[in-house]
Amino acid sequence: MEHVAWLSEHGSGEQQRLAAEFIEYILQRAKEEGDAAYEKAREIVEEGRSRISLTLKGFAKRVEVGSREHVVKVVGWNAELEMSKSGKKLLRIRITAEVDGIKGDYTIAYGRYGKLNAARGYAAARGDTPEVRRADAERFSALVKALTGREPRIIERSNGEIMMECGRGHLDGFRRYAELVDAIERWLEETDR
Repeated sequence: MEHVAWLSEHGSGEQQRLAAEFIEYILQRAKEEGDAAYEKAREIVEEGRSRISLTLKGFAKRVEVGSREHVVKVVGWNAELEMSKSGKKLLRIRITAEVDGIKGDYTIAYGRYGKLNAARGYAAARGDTPEVRRADAERFSALVKALTGREPRIIERSNGEIMMECGRGHLDGFRRYAELVDAIERWLEETDR
């Protein structure tokens, strides 16, 4: 329903008109069900309508990760579709950001996995030592939390490698930004079963 609300505001032509009519119908039906149902439906519609209102340009935010406050400033971004070596269509989101004054390039590669075709993104922490990799993972986590409101899952492997995993909720958070939404929508559409 959030996506239909987004289309009712930001779609074009017939698609926008149909989405707007559907949203009005849903709100009317929710009102008939009572105040609680109407309020919940209205909240979902407002969230959907506001999705595209966020922008990465000039983005700066303070977030807490690992009982430590971090300052995140986004300075560059890119989102594109590409094919993996195995022929799987990937969505690669690249964000250049300063986290606590340290500039870095952070890349998340989203793919579809499992019987449910779940959208999951992975990134690897960089660094030559475990301490450097942990610090990179914490900065990455701060960036993702600042942009999406959720921390990624951290996976520490026995060989010292640290991976960060982002799920569909994170992807929906990234989708709120005008600079990323088109590539994300295209990838979701092209990889849906």
